[in-house]
Amino acid sequence: MNRHVTIIAEAGVNHNGSRARALELVDAAAEAGADMVKFQTFKADKLASARAAKAAYQQRNAPGDPTQLDMLRALELSDEDHEVLIARCEARSITFLSTPFDPGSLDLLAHRFHLATIKLGSGELTNGPLLLQAAQTGRKLIVSTGMGDLAEVEDALAVLAFGYTGAAAPSRKAFQSAFTSSAGQAALREKVTLLHCTTEYPTPLADINLAAMDTLRQRFGLGVGFSDHSEGIVVAIAAAARGATVIEKHFTLDRNLPGPDHKASVEPAALKAMVEGIRAVELACGDGVKIARPSEAANKTVARKVIVAARDIAQGQVISADDITILRAGAGLSPMAYWDVVGSRAPRATSAGEPLEP
Repeated sequence: MNRHVTIIAEAGVNHNGSRARALELVDAAAEAGADMVKFQTFKADKLASARAAKAAYQQRNAPGDPTQLDMLRALELSDEDHEVLIARCEARSITFLSTPFDPGSLDLLAHRFHLATIKLGSGELTNGPLLLQAAQTGRKLIVSTGMGDLAEVEDALAVLAFGYTGAAAPSRKAFQSAFTSSAGQAALREKVTLLHCTTEYPTPLADINLAAMDTLRQRFGLGVGFSDHSEGIVVAIAAAARGATVIEKHFTLDRNLPGPDHKASVEPAALKAMVEGIRAVELACGDGVKIARPSEAANKTVARKVIVAARDIAQGQVISADDITILRAGAGLSPMAYWDVVGSRAPRATSAGEPLEP
């Protein structure tokens, strides 16, 4: 059975604080064929302090905002914005997804808007309290692991395992106990998908490290996907071919718009091409069973060789190596039987150029 890669069109904050633009992003994601369109849910004052510096890419792409807090305040979505966007997603048959950055926003998504799945960004990989709250909602979680190493990913998963199963007081010891328990592991397998990513916008090719998806899959036994911050769509398609179960990609209506993430995003036409490429790859990856496929069956008798009489062979004659050759000649005896044929008696007469019968 062919797998289905879940494609998340990451609108993020590329609405620039405009509800109308956010609705256009929903429409563009739906028209591209994405499974989900993802936004970001936060209250700027709960996300960053006035002292928080902007990342280098934010300084380049949003130079008008003196601080990160100033930038974030202009990018908030109101509760009413969420309601309108969720309704548009329902109308366009695409799933609304969002990333919460503070406890109140997580509560909003899980308990007011009843999202079945919550996406946690890479910046929250070490945010134990938010991880615990997220797991305690019981929701499925997609967890990005950018900037993290295996030990940090394990620590995060331990908190999630405890949140899904724990009844004791939270502590590092209780987290680790939950992580190693059969119940904790079962909950993680059922609820959690890890996304490999590199938190740089755009990510240099040399730093993408798609092979880390294999490492995460082997180490934790969970579904693993890829959050792509590279330029273009090639890497996302390659990740699908490598077995990603989820692909997340930033997109925008116009890469020339002001704002922190537009330059590292693809426009709608490229998003559509990426979706089509991933769908082609998942179909081409197939079911892994190595058999002759229906489309190639008719070519067997054309491309494969058979044992052919090199000269007339009489019935009962002991067949020598000089009596036979191997040629393309249609249906006949497989050359793998060559050593059985040489030295045996011919069961019937065969004319030169005629395939030996099985």
